[in-house]
Amino acid sequence: MKLLLSEPFKTLWAGKDAFAEVEQLQGQVYRELEGRRTLRTEVDGRGYFVKIHRGIGWGEIAKNLLTAKLPVLGAGQEWRAVRRLHEAGVATMTAVAYGERGGNPATQHSFIVTEELAPTVSLEDFSLDWTHNPPAPPLKRALLDEVAKMTGTMHRAGVNHRDCYICHFLLHTDKPVSADDFRLSLIDLHRAQTRTAITRRWRNKDLAALYFSALDIGLTRRDKLRFLRGYFCQPLRQILREEARLLAWLERKAEKLYARKQRYGDAL
Repeated sequence: MKLLLSEPFKTLWAGKDAFAEVEQLQGQVYRELEGRRTLRTEVDGRGYFVKIHRGIGWGEIAKNLLTAKLPVLGAGQEWRAVRRLHEAGVATMTAVAYGERGGNPATQHSFIVTEELAPTVSLEDFSLDWTHNPPAPPLKRALLDEVAKMTGTMHRAGVNHRDCYICHFLLHTDKPVSADDFRLSLIDLHRAQTRTAITRRWRNKDLAALYFSALDIGLTRRDKLRFLRGYFCQPLRQILREEARLLAWLERKAEKLYARKQRYGDAL
């Protein structure tokens, strides 16, 4: 069993079974599945997000593997990713409680509690009207640079997100946002993988997802090149020469994802 608690949960659950207590937390439920529950709760007037994993069973694990999907077996994936991103200097959530009980991956009970990041707006919502009302060029460039830096640092730290969309980059709005003064945080790491070094395959999947999610916000060719330079931290000429196959694949993959989105909408 693993159990790591920080305040206020260290005090709140002192002398109690943390695994029973986390199941009793009340608040706004964002997702309720047989094996996973996500909710927002408040303790002492502060907001927290809670993700509880109860095991998905061997049948679901087999089903995922047979369809070439990697199942999410518990809160440990998010816990490890959060820790690694903090070590690498990538702004993300702050975990205040983590627990894991049981060695059987099909029935393991685990949870993670993170501090709420508020007030914030996702980059998806912030850029929703950019095609009709473009942002100030300096702000657009600054945001592109920061997303490129965060994504590149994440990958070089051995973490691939597996849900790397612009909706998972949160822009803090506790003060006016400007090109010289803003903060972004990366969230929703429950599917993330953490290893010594990520493979090219998983790196490319993250990049394709990120590109796909930004297709409708009016990015120019210059914007895309700016992102590449910030992500790879290399001269553009070198990137275009050495990563030509990747760039061609990204275009095809993003277009394929976009076509599926047009056909199936939110079902994607």
